Amino acid sequence: MNNCTTTERRNQFASDNYAGICPEAWQAMEEANRGYACSYGDDTWTERACRLLRDTFETDCEVFFVFNGTAANSLALASLCQSYHSIICHETSHIETDECGAAEFFSNGTKILLVPGPHGKVDPDAVEHTVKRRLDIHYPKPKVLSITQATELGTLYSVDELRELGHLARRLDLRVHMDGARFANAVAALGVHPSEITWKAGVDVLCFGGTKNGMAVGEAVVFFNRELAREFDYRCKQAGQLASKMRFLAAPWIGMLESGAWLTRSAHANACAARLEARLRDIPGVGIRFPRQANSVFADLPPGVVDALHGLGWHFYTFIGSGGARFMCSWETSDQDIDLLATDIAGCCNR
Repeated sequence: MNNCTTTERRNQFASDNYAGICPEAWQAMEEANRGYACSYGDDTWTERACRLLRDTFETDCEVFFVFNGTAANSLALASLCQSYHSIICHETSHIETDECGAAEFFSNGTKILLVPGPHGKVDPDAVEHTVKRRLDIHYPKPKVLSITQATELGTLYSVDELRELGHLARRLDLRVHMDGARFANAVAALGVHPSEITWKAGVDVLCFGGTKNGMAVGEAVVFFNRELAREFDYRCKQAGQLASKMRFLAAPWIGMLESGAWLTRSAHANACAARLEARLRDIPGVGIRFPRQANSVFADLPPGVVDALHGLGWHFYTFIGSGGARFMCSWETSDQDIDLLATDIAGCCNR
């Protein structure tokens, strides 16, 4: 007899992209929809959003808005290097595993070089080895270090780790790109000022995720090194990322930043993941694969449980992190959602 429960489910755990638009972002878009505004970013909403991001990071950064994370990462990386350069990143990085070669495409062939490291974080020694193992003209010259915060495995770089990588990058003449699709979750979890894990640690450009933080669409490309942003607007236009009604990409940032929701919503998602982790640790046969530091939980489930959960209608990924099951929480996840999932997992484990 199947002991799994069949209670109707409201939310899912495959991705924080599954969640809707949070109220603060929705309200800002609604306000931006009242009346006319100039197009292509020459509007007060975009100007205000850029100013708020500068205030958030407490520095005079250059800001651009694009539709999605793949565009943000690939265009930002293309601005940091030439086609004969290479980009160093962790072997599980999104730019390597999930962006269909976009970084290579938009940089006209820049090669990605992979390095290992525990729990999704690059090993500094491996980075240095990769840079120094070949110094001849026949090798694609390393120029960029790309790091992910929070990582693809849900872990976080500490302030000290980021500073170490920043110093290493400067010594090796590398520019630093940060994939921050879940940057808000990292800031909320670490409890530090966002400047401490970006430009003060040596990050040149941050791709700040809005979609996973509760917006409908849109990422902010934040250049702390303004010289590297030269003609980035042309890259956006050529890549089809210059929104004609830019105010609808920019306005949600205003709603999220002014209200503080970018942190409170991400902190809620982190707390939900912590609750789920605690529930799973109490289930015999279930193991936690990586440290739970942001809004995801990676678990090893007994044989047959994955298929049983899928049969009950649960959605989650099993290919991220080289096995195991990833359960991702969002701003919209509730305690009830966590308890329903955990109850079903326990029931399937006891079949």
